[in-house]
Amino acid sequence: MSTADVLTDLPASRTEPDGSAVIRVLSYNVRSMRDDVGALARVIRACAPDVVCVQEAPRFFRWRKAAARLARLSELVYVTGGAPSSGPMILSSLRARVLRTEDVLLPRTPGLHQRGLAVAVLRFGGAELGVISCHLSIDPAERYVQGRLALDKLASLGVPHAVLAGDLNDRPEGRTFGLLARALQDGWAVRPWGREHTTRLGDPSQRIDAVFTTAGVEVLGCGVPMGLPGVAERDVRAATDHLPVLAALRVAAPR
Repeated sequence: MSTADVLTDLPASRTEPDGSAVIRVLSYNVRSMRDDVGALARVIRACAPDVVCVQEAPRFFRWRKAAARLARLSELVYVTGGAPSSGPMILSSLRARVLRTEDVLLPRTPGLHQRGLAVAVLRFGGAELGVISCHLSIDPAERYVQGRLALDKLASLGVPHAVLAGDLNDRPEGRTFGLLARALQDGWAVRPWGREHTTRLGDPSQRIDAVFTTAGVEVLGCGVPMGLPGVAERDVRAATDHLPVLAALRVAAPR
């Protein structure tokens, strides 16, 4: 990696004098923590997130212990998800005040994996943010239904600002990705930063992971943080089979 590749322009987390907040949201498929957990935690810490939308969190034997380990190593706290939501999970920094949480199981097609949503409403300073972590189906028809249900859940949170992030198993030209991009802001499309494609280095280049926001959220930058100080390529390769997506967002406080 050359010096020119180093990324330094993504805003840091902060609370503004008017009560609005700059929040870093990370979306990351961790493949059930089957790879190098130390490398995974180092990547997460280097991104300095306020919220992590995890996909493929451990959900079977001793899943709570595994979730607690990842939170501890990442210097974060567990919020919700894991086994109760069939994989999606939310972690946060101590900066967040957790107002409420919910774990949702989505309708299942026989023969396919159970899918779900990890849902939380968090407060940062004077700003409230709804958060949904999702991992959508590999089946196109089921995936589209799940995308619509995720949008319905987002709308039902009753907050002015929200984020939906996760592994979509779909590309930007796909039907479900398009559904979400028409209803919400696609962070990369609004303010690209870092790298675009989220499949593992060396695999065919695809953008199948994304961070979406409601219209009132200002996207300050969004993309794969390769080149961010502290994000080592060896750790990214060892951590899991997806690349993380990091977004910096400005969320206004209620007037």
